[in-house]
Amino acid sequence: MVRNKRSKQKDKYWRVPDQALLGVVLALLITGLAAVSSASAVLSFERFGHSNYYFFRQLIFVAIGLGLLFVVSRVDYHLWKKFAGWILISGVIALILVAIPSLGFKSGGTRAWFNLGPFLLQPSEFGKLALVIYLASWFDRKEGAETNFWFGIVPPLLVVLGLTGLVLIEPDLGTAIVYGIVASVMFFAAGARYKYLIGLGAVACGALWLLVLAAPYRIARITTFLHPEQDPQGSGYHIMQALIAIGSGGLWGYGFGASRQKHNYLPESIGDSIFAVMAEELGFIRIVLVVLLFLGFAFIGLRIARRAPDRFGQLCAVGLTAWVVFQAIVNMGAISNLLPLTGITLPFISYGGSSLLSVCIAAGVMLNISRQQV
Repeated sequence: MVRNKRSKQKDKYWRVPDQALLGVVLALLITGLAAVSSASAVLSFERFGHSNYYFFRQLIFVAIGLGLLFVVSRVDYHLWKKFAGWILISGVIALILVAIPSLGFKSGGTRAWFNLGPFLLQPSEFGKLALVIYLASWFDRKEGAETNFWFGIVPPLLVVLGLTGLVLIEPDLGTAIVYGIVASVMFFAAGARYKYLIGLGAVACGALWLLVLAAPYRIARITTFLHPEQDPQGSGYHIMQALIAIGSGGLWGYGFGASRQKHNYLPESIGDSIFAVMAEELGFIRIVLVVLLFLGFAFIGLRIARRAPDRFGQLCAVGLTAWVVFQAIVNMGAISNLLPLTGITLPFISYGGSSLLSVCIAAGVMLNISRQQV
C-alpha cells in the first residue's frame, strides 16, 4: 500500500507536460530566432563584418533557455516554495548591487545590468520570477489572511513596493509597471477584497502620475504618445519610425528579410522594437498569428492554474502567465502607439539573454505544474 502510494507520487513528476504550452513556447522561440536573424542583419554587418552575429548569440541563449526549461520542468515546483524567502532575498540583493556605479553597467541612462564579459545579466528580469514565487508562497501559507488588510495585504505589498522601488532607482519604469501588474493579478487571484484592490489601484495610478511628472523625459513620452507627429525628428522619432514600419507592412508585408526600417531608421530594432520589424515584414495577417500565440499562452496558462493540485501551484501559474502575457501586451501596445512607449522586451522574441532565460525558466515551472495537474 505504501509502495503503491510512493509510486504514484513519483510517477506524477514524470507525466507528460502540457503539450500545448510546450508547442506555443517552441513556436515563440522559433519566431524570435527568425525575427532576430532578420532584424539584426544590418546592425551585425556594420559592427562585426557579418550579418549573423546577433543571431548566433541569440541561438546560444535559446539553447541554454531550452536546457533550463527542460531541467526546471523536471523539478517539483513545491521546491520553489521551500526556498521562496531565499529567492526573494537573492533578488533584492542583486537589484541593490546593480545600482552601485562600480558594479552595475549603465546603458541608455539606465543602470540595470551586470557586465559579465561575454554577456550582460539583468537582475530585474529574474526579479519577476522571485516576485511570483514569493507572493504565491505567501498567499498559500496565509490562506484566508488576504481578507485582512493589515495582516494579509500589507506585508506582501511592502515586498512589492520594495522591489519596484529598486527597479525605479535604475530607472526602469516599464519593468516596474510589469511588477505592479503581475502583483495586482496575483492579489486578485488570491482573493483579496475588491475594495482593497480598487484603493490600491487608485493609489498606484496617483503614484505613477507623480513619477511621470518628476522626470521631464517621462512627460515627453506622454506628450509623444498623444502627438508623436509634433516632433518627428526628436522625441517622436522612435514611435514615428515604428509606425512607419507597421503601416508599411500592409496586409502581407514586404517579406522575410525585406524590412526597410531596420536600416538604421528604427531604434532598438532587435530589442524593444522588434515587433515593428516583424509587422513590416510579415504584414497584418501574419503578425496576428504572433499575437494569437500570446493569447494561446494566456489560455493555456490559466487552464494549468485551474487544474493545479494546490493553491501554491495555482497562484504560481497565474502569476507567471500574467508576467509573460502582460509584458507582451505592454511591448506590442507601446510600439504600436496604443500605450506610451516603454523600454521592455517582447517575451521569447526580443534579443537578450536575461529576458529569454527568465521566461524559459517560468515556462519550465508551468510545465512542471502541468505534470501534476489533477
